[in-house]
Amino acid sequence: MPVGSVLAKDSFAVTAYGQVFPGPLFLMEKHNAGFNANTHNWQYTLIMPNGQTVGTTNGKGSASVKFCYECHNAVAEDQDALMFLPEELRVN
Repeated sequence: MPVGSVLAKDSFAVTAYGQVFPGPLFLMEKHNAGFNANTHNWQYTLIMPNGQTVGTTNGKGSASVKFCYECHNAVAEDQDALMFLPEELRVN
């Protein structure tokens, strides 16, 4: 992805009774080389539905978003840390 790319993924939770609630908003922003070698230069940010920022890479609460890049690093070399549906499930 080019430097400056921003990806956003919303989420929701469903209770056992079928109630649906908004979940966190997850953001990824691609930075220049040297931003953070551990994240392959991606900045991860986690924002709760009430607007509270839980953490952002290289910023306040950085340890709280470590789990993001630890998971995304599994595909960092082949897919620039981006998660995709398996090819057999994609619609062309």
